Amino acid sequence: MEPDLNALAVFALVAEERSFRAAAVRLGVTRSAVSQTIRRLEERLEIALVLRTTRSVSLTEAGERLYERIAPAVADMRVALERTEALKGRPRGRLRLAVSSIAERFLSGPFLADFLQENPEVDLDITVTDEDFDIVAEGYDAGVRLGEVIAQDMIAVSVAGDERQLAVCAPSYIDRRGMPSHPAELASHSCIGWRPSPKSAPYRWEFAEGGKEFSVAVGPKVATNDMALMIKLAVAGAGITFGMEESFRPWIERGELVPVLEDYCPFFAGFYLYYPSRRNAAPKLRALVDHVRNSGRGYR
Repeated sequence: MEPDLNALAVFALVAEERSFRAAAVRLGVTRSAVSQTIRRLEERLEIALVLRTTRSVSLTEAGERLYERIAPAVADMRVALERTEALKGRPRGRLRLAVSSIAERFLSGPFLADFLQENPEVDLDITVTDEDFDIVAEGYDAGVRLGEVIAQDMIAVSVAGDERQLAVCAPSYIDRRGMPSHPAELASHSCIGWRPSPKSAPYRWEFAEGGKEFSVAVGPKVATNDMALMIKLAVAGAGITFGMEESFRPWIERGELVPVLEDYCPFFAGFYLYYPSRRNAAPKLRALVDHVRNSGRGYR
């Protein structure tokens, strides 16, 4: 039997995503087109590969075995196509990025708009996420995270200079509750904390004193995964919140938020664009790396 390489590639995507809809989005086609391709493949092989329900997609035993055998070959074909595309010499195609939600400078409108203007044949597919995962395994070209959490086998390019986390609150809160003089006093204040997901504990606030780092579990009055909500509540006087100084800068400059405990908030290495160590990176990725390196600190 002559293999239908297109159908096998579609099947591999469905197996990776466990979703017809997600596979269709990655392929840029309709969900119906993906479903029909899988159905024709099953009819040709005379065996069911996928179990479909209204809520989920899973593989049959035959589907699992087929995917296990073809997945490495499909991955090799993708790399081969990327390297072939690289020989064309100009940036083009879809660039998939996983970016931390607090990488303010990278996510700024002017920074990304200028990149797109310089590279009109590149399309950006950006997932803003704070989840910790392997960008290679998930099919991303690159990511943007704090340097301290990037794996050592990645190539990393600084997006900005040193940054720091800062505690801030509204002037009205200080008028009402007073200014804490040490992080240990935060336990007696109303705090607005961040957590990455509903099942995660609130993030411990990190400080330094006398060159030694320490963290404080503030027991937040409000915990959320939405920085925008944290800022709104802080501006409204609901309490003290904590995050990247860059995130708070516009409100600090307008006087709506004021820094708290600045002496205990040291600077550290900021955000980096990181990507796998490949000798022949695609032109679209090289173009982004060059844009990051050439941009300096001109974006806010």
